[in-house]
Amino acid sequence: MPDLSGTLFDLSGKNAIVTGASRGIGEAIARRLAQHGANVVISSRKLDACQAVADAINKAEGRDAAVAKACNISHREDLAALVEFARDAHGPTDILIANAAVNVHYGPSSDITEEQIDKIMGCNFKSNHFLSHMVAPGMKARGGGAIVIISSISAFVGNSGIGTYGVSKAADLQLARNLAVEYGPENIRTNCIAPGIVKTYFAEALWKDPKVEQHVTAQIPARRFGEPDDVAGAAVFLASDAALWMNGQTVTVDGGTMVGFGGM
Repeated sequence: MPDLSGTLFDLSGKNAIVTGASRGIGEAIARRLAQHGANVVISSRKLDACQAVADAINKAEGRDAAVAKACNISHREDLAALVEFARDAHGPTDILIANAAVNVHYGPSSDITEEQIDKIMGCNFKSNHFLSHMVAPGMKARGGGAIVIISSISAFVGNSGIGTYGVSKAADLQLARNLAVEYGPENIRTNCIAPGIVKTYFAEALWKDPKVEQHVTAQIPARRFGEPDDVAGAAVFLASDAALWMNGQTVTVDGGTMVGFGGM
């Protein structure tokens, strides 16, 4: 049974890694984890951008809650270095938020190159696979942990423009299920979040055009695209004791996009 002396969402003393945390969804999640008491490693490709986020979090929280580490998720040695850095900075990782992802091809899948497929699958699936297994020993040693993989609603539907990206995100859903089965007996929970269209740099092609935004959001029950912080609460939930019996699942955070479009 969980310790009922604290609150369900208290992350005090927990150590987290967030990839792709220099902006967008990853940054919002890192800020909210720290707000709930966690120590956070801010990771992305550019160290200066990561450090700026870490500094802002530390100022907001009034403590040394965040540190920065550059990491290229397509390089396995960078992933190992990130886990080692996190361990040296805060201790073994309790929470992994695997958020970083890429999409290097837009258009029909018949036009995609083998190199582009390898890049998308390498960053969006393989990096999450290896990073999850890298943090697992430390989680075992601490009696458990939480892995949260940021997938996408593109995992559920066909798409003529970002089809291979959707394939990689669907693979993440199965990765979470596999890890849940493998590590569940060690009290390590693995779940996914599938966001809809969120106003980030990654998705700006979909929301920066007012006409496109108006057309698409008219079919979303919430009548708007998401903001990064709309996703952060789900990550805090899945990382916390509030989700102790959540394992191998996917939480869709999309303002009702899937049900709205499904009614067309």
